[in-house]
Amino acid sequence: MKYVVVTGGGMSGLGKGVTSSSVGVLLQACGLRVTCIKIDPYLNIDAGTMSPFEHGEVFVLQDGGEADLDLGNYERFLDVTLTSDNNITTGKINRTVMEKERRGAYLGKTVQVVPHVTDEIQDWIQRVAHAPVDVCVIELGGTVGDIESCPFVEALAELSYRVGDFCLIHVSHVPVLSAVGEQKTKPTQHSVRTLRSLGLAPNILACRSNSPLEGYAREKLARSCHVSSGNVLSLHDVGKNVWRVPILLRDQKAHEAVLRVLNLDVKEPDLKEWTARAELFDALVEPVRIALVGKYMGLTRINKDAYFSVEKALMHASVALRKKLAVDWVPAEDLEDGTAQEVIVRKGADGILVPGGFGDRGVEGKILAAKHARENRIPYLGICLGMQVAVIEFARSVLLDMQDANSTEFDAETKNPCVVFMPEGSRTHMGGTMRLGSRRTYFHHDNHVGCMAARLYGNVSYVDERHRHRYEVNPEMVARFEEAGLWFSGRDESGERMEIVELGEHPFYVGVQFHPEFKSRPGKPSPVFTGGKKNSDLN
Repeated sequence: MKYVVVTGGGMSGLGKGVTSSSVGVLLQACGLRVTCIKIDPYLNIDAGTMSPFEHGEVFVLQDGGEADLDLGNYERFLDVTLTSDNNITTGKINRTVMEKERRGAYLGKTVQVVPHVTDEIQDWIQRVAHAPVDVCVIELGGTVGDIESCPFVEALAELSYRVGDFCLIHVSHVPVLSAVGEQKTKPTQHSVRTLRSLGLAPNILACRSNSPLEGYAREKLARSCHVSSGNVLSLHDVGKNVWRVPILLRDQKAHEAVLRVLNLDVKEPDLKEWTARAELFDALVEPVRIALVGKYMGLTRINKDAYFSVEKALMHASVALRKKLAVDWVPAEDLEDGTAQEVIVRKGADGILVPGGFGDRGVEGKILAAKHARENRIPYLGICLGMQVAVIEFARSVLLDMQDANSTEFDAETKNPCVVFMPEGSRTHMGGTMRLGSRRTYFHHDNHVGCMAARLYGNVSYVDERHRHRYEVNPEMVARFEEAGLWFSGRDESGERMEIVELGEHPFYVGVQFHPEFKSRPGKPSPVFTGGKKNSDLN
């Protein structure tokens, strides 16, 4: 097994996730089989209980694992399916070590960070990086020198000696001070010095900057960090088109540098399809505007990371349909004073998307957005909570005796509970207790002509999509809704849990309980996001 480890220095947010994914794409394009591991040094077992404001979205894996959004980057770039084992956290490692200690697995020894914790980290990595994979790309989250990442750095240092074929890429910032006007290399020099003091030496430097790395800066970094100048890579900004990053690395022969360290002799990377997609993205002109009505928007800036996969799925769909995506970020709370129509009309949205969320803040604004879409025949897609608010809005506006309809999540005493807590859920434990992971949805054609949901997916009988929810549409009220024209066209295997809702006399009004954004890929957009439309040369 060959290993590529990506670390970061100086500051967070440098793009280690995109760098790791892009290196994986290059190696895949050389004909190698690649998997990825993300190490998150926090004490949480997983990302499931973290705030989207602080940590961004929770990416749901096929097996129900709740992970960092970088796992989504890996899946989208490499078109692979990962599991919860591909995300290592301090919480998972410590739990495993403590369970072994309680079982007496350490034979009465004093349990210590070295060797017990570091050995467990290495064992976990080698267990995940198994055949038939050729290369495992490991991203170490956080910043080198952080207290919480020290056991992982030590484990990786030991692993580098144990396995031999080990390539370390260090991502660091090369800033330009406006007063001086030149690229400064000292932040990278200091982060490399910190890395070396912890037992790891970089083979490749990936230098993040606003503009291409200057020759003098490259030579200075090569000399001071003991790296050949050809292994000092410029990772300068590529604008909104992250699909350019693998091409940027390819053009600098990054794959050759990695392959030399790993002692691999393979073909040149074939990025024709990838390059064509990146060029198409840059060439798009005709716009499509989507109003995304969310509750995790932030007070001083738009918190796009909270809806990272949703935005990427929109991008995949828009590129497939040859449209230039423009997302209008609409804070749900801004609509709660009754100005939903005014705000959305002013933005000129071609469609409205209401994504998932938890808690009652901003919910009334989401309900008003669904109402505006329904009454004005604007294409509407509701995901998870977005489906539930569409049901609540329909009950309030169409079923005249249900004007107080609500979810028991927001009003436990409501007389008309359209959305209820799932019986198998836990009210006392939060982490890992939702309905999670891939579940099967069956399409129901009975008594309804032209099931839109089935058409979206190519008229198949069922579809497997990923879920993350504690509440569901009240099955006791389904008959009332369907009599009034709101039809539940997708259900689980029992037929009692509603998965897809659609409004028959509307151009496109669809709600899904699952999260289709998690399985959307470049060149393979989710059918829900394309609205079932196809382009003859999509691929």
